Parts: sequence; structure tokens; C-alpha cells
Amino acid sequence: MAAPAPRRARVDSSRPARVRTEERAPTDPQPYRSALRQARARRRARIEHQQEIKRARLRFLLLLLGLVFLTILIGLSIWEKIEALFGI
Repeated sequence: MAAPAPRRARVDSSRPARVRTEERAPTDPQPYRSALRQARARRRARIEHQQEIKRARLRFLLLLLGLVFLTILIGLSIWEKIEALFGI
């Protein structure tokens, strides 16, 4: 059988009302600036990391293509020597 939901405590009406924005003490902007600097630094690091990944992929593909070209070149030269040796 389902149990009834717990009831919330009543709000104490003797508490003072919220202070209006005009009456509040000015807040220190330093923590906000620090948080903004951290967010910008994280964003910049993330973008630089993504760019480095793209450059690494390009380097890998160029190296892979170079190795494939070299393998084909060596394979053709070996095949030429085999044809000359066996008279194929």
C-alpha cells in the first residue's frame, strides 16, 4: 500500500521579508571575473586540443600515405628483379 507523501514544514512567518535589490550591499565582482577567466581558459584549451587532434590526424594520414607509397615502390622494384632473375 502506498504511503502518504511527507509534509513540508510550515514557513515561519516571523522571518523578515527578502531584501530588495536596491537595499542589498554591492557584491564583489572578483569571483565572477575569476570564474569567467577560468571558463575562457577551459574553452581555449578545448579548442586548442581539438586543433591539435586535427593536426595529429593529418600527420598520421600523411605518414601512412608515405609508407604505402614506399611499400609499393619497393614491391615494384623487387618484382622487377624477380622478373629479370627468373625470366618471367
